Amino acid sequence: MAKPPTDPYRRKSGKTGSGNSGAFLRSRAALVLASVFNGQSLTEALSEYQQQVEERDRGLLAELAYGVCRDYFLLQAVASRLFRHPPKQKDQDIRALVLSGLYQLLSTRIPAHAAIGESAGAAKVLKKKWAVALVNGVLRRFQREREQILEQVAAENSSEVRYNQPAWLVDALFRAWRDQAEDVLKGLQQRPPFILRVNLQRYSLSEYVSLLTGEGLLSRPVAGVASALMLEKPVVVSRLPGFAEGAVSVQDAGAQMAAFLLDARPGMKVLDACAAPGGKTGHLLEHTPALDLTAMDVDDKRLQRVEENMQRLGFSPELVVGDASDPQGVWSEGGYDRILVDAPCTATGVIRRHPDIKLLRRPADVDALVQRQKAILAAQWSLLRPGGRMLYATCSLLPQENDEQISGFLLKHGDARAVMLASRRGIRTLHGLQLLPDTLETDGFYYALLEKQEV
Repeated sequence: MAKPPTDPYRRKSGKTGSGNSGAFLRSRAALVLASVFNGQSLTEALSEYQQQVEERDRGLLAELAYGVCRDYFLLQAVASRLFRHPPKQKDQDIRALVLSGLYQLLSTRIPAHAAIGESAGAAKVLKKKWAVALVNGVLRRFQREREQILEQVAAENSSEVRYNQPAWLVDALFRAWRDQAEDVLKGLQQRPPFILRVNLQRYSLSEYVSLLTGEGLLSRPVAGVASALMLEKPVVVSRLPGFAEGAVSVQDAGAQMAAFLLDARPGMKVLDACAAPGGKTGHLLEHTPALDLTAMDVDDKRLQRVEENMQRLGFSPELVVGDASDPQGVWSEGGYDRILVDAPCTATGVIRRHPDIKLLRRPADVDALVQRQKAILAAQWSLLRPGGRMLYATCSLLPQENDEQISGFLLKHGDARAVMLASRRGIRTLHGLQLLPDTLETDGFYYALLEKQEV
């Protein structure tokens, strides 16, 4: 994996235009993180603040934001020993500056003087001059007392700090996956792999490997996923041969399994419920181009992402806005041969890709999502023709959302049967297949294939 970046933004003068670019960059990272602390997703917050920094600065901005979220519980435990009084709610940006500074000192090759000085200077950029000395003092104290403070944190033996995950999730994973939990928790802390989905209608896997090699990019196949390649290190998509023309996409190998497991045939009427942002929609059409496919999502803005992705891939499925739990309109007339239900879930299987989940998700969310999934399953089942199949998918590691959800569904629907899934990957469960993020090759996913029987 790529090493964390050095800080290329600090110049000898420390100035670019209106001020110190390193301090400004760190002020934007603090605002991104403060937004996450206040409930916004990291993806949305980064999208907003990335536009305020130069393109060359965006890599470090993302590194700081993702890094603090990834190591949040360790960083917060350290910070709590450095603050006399924790920052007030209105000063979450200052708390974020300190956590970002600690992350730079602990986990990057950025020189300590730059990490400390420019983090402190960022408080001035944020128009909180009173905090300049605070941030400077806290970070310098950590630099002096680093070993002692880290020993104190370790001595507490907190599961949150040990695994950098919320305690409720650590407990849930040990209950669900006792033998694999340690490896799963370790996997959730790794940087995510950079996986490509090759459009096999355009190139064979070996042909695309040759194209990558010609560009100086090393890759290898992912066992058990016919369309997947893992790159040795991440690159900007513009470096991928044929990306703009739809020859390749970026998609986790576990997510790519959906198209193979649903196994739609040419001419079939297919519904991709909860389709945004369109990764699985595109793969369904790459796998079987001659589908009568409708892609539906409840969020019209997210559906625009689906449209953009389809344009790049060269497909034109029917796109509709709708609620998967409350079918209305033409798309709800039913008669589908195949339905993909990529259900809203806790997303606990993709935390290494979206580390803000560990800050944003709460235990109460699990029950609410289970009820939402139950409603979607029941509603979508009514749209499936007899003999048709529905693939239920989540990116969750929690049995309540997965096998237990399907057990409840089967009890209530006598015309449903679970189809055994043939796969070289994953753990076979009572009703489906569970992928665990205990290796670098896939995130955590669950799949169950349900067939509607003639009554």
